Amino acid sequence: MKTRIAVLASGGGTNLQAILDHFAALGDAACGEVVVVASNRASAGALDRARVAGIEALVFDARSEDDLMRILTGHNIQLIALAGYLRLVPPGVIAHYSGRIVNVHPGPLPAFGGAGMYGVRVHEAVLAAGLRESAVTVHLVTELYDDGHPLATWPVPVLENDTPDALAARVLRIEHIIFPRIIDALAATVVADDSTR
Repeated sequence: MKTRIAVLASGGGTNLQAILDHFAALGDAACGEVVVVASNRASAGALDRARVAGIEALVFDARSEDDLMRILTGHNIQLIALAGYLRLVPPGVIAHYSGRIVNVHPGPLPAFGGAGMYGVRVHEAVLAAGLRESAVTVHLVTELYDDGHPLATWPVPVLENDTPDALAARVLRIEHIIFPRIIDALAATVVADDSTR
C-alpha cells in the first residue's frame, strides 16, 4: 500500500514533474503516490502537468483553511509536499499533518530563508553574501516560513562570476534529484507508521 501524497504548488511545477518522473521510474517499488495536485493559482503550470499525468488538479482559496483541509481529507492524504508553493500552510493543516509536510528550499537554511526569501531572491542573497557554496535544503514545514527541521541538505558550488540565473539553474537540477527521493523515503516511514496502528 502506497502513501497518499498531495502536492501543493503555485508555479510551473518542475519539482512536481521530477516527483512524478521519479515515482514512475520506481514503479511498484515507490512508497508514495501523488493522488492530487492543488494550487492557489488557477494559472499554475503545475495543474497542467497534473492533468497530463492523469492526476486530479484542484484550485483552492489559500485564505481558507477549510478549503484546503477539505481537499486533503477528501482524498485521504497522508503526506503533503510543497513544490514551489509560496504561501504559509494554515495552522490547522500543520497541526493535523505534523511531521508529514515537506518542502524544498533553494538555499542554505536558516540564513537564507524566511518570509520573502524564495526563487531568485535566494540566489541573489547568496551571491551578495560572497558564499562559495549554496545548498538545496529539504525540510519539514511549520507555521513559519522555512523554519522546520531539515531532513537533507545538499551543497551546490558557487562559481566565479556566477549570476543568479546560472546559480538557480544548478540549484534546481539538484532539487529535482534530491526532493523526490526524500519524499519517497518519508512516504516509506508514513506507511510503516500507519501499519503499526
